[in-house]
Amino acid sequence: MMKLSLKKEIGEKMADKTLACKDCGKEFVFSQREQDFYKEKGFQNEPQRCPDCRAAKKQQLRGGKSQREMHKVICASCGKETMVPFKPSGDKPVYCRDCYQQKNNRY
Repeated sequence: MMKLSLKKEIGEKMADKTLACKDCGKEFVFSQREQDFYKEKGFQNEPQRCPDCRAAKKQQLRGGKSQREMHKVICASCGKETMVPFKPSGDKPVYCRDCYQQKNNRY
């Protein structure tokens, strides 16, 4: 029992979760890092929208002002299709959000 309570005090590592977007239905990963961030900020609920739909919803709430042109690309690391807010030049690799964060050890 001592190990269990110590584990709770230290904080258990959470596994990545696959969630479904309530807007488009597409599955997306709610990573361990994102879960830690949500917990640190005191957020009670998991995200209900995929990153693309979250960005679209934010733009909609802003009234469409200062909308960035998004470009469809394939992640150089995992091969997943993603959107980026810049036009890739082709001379450097482009990563999806998850691979970029892993590569740079960021949230």
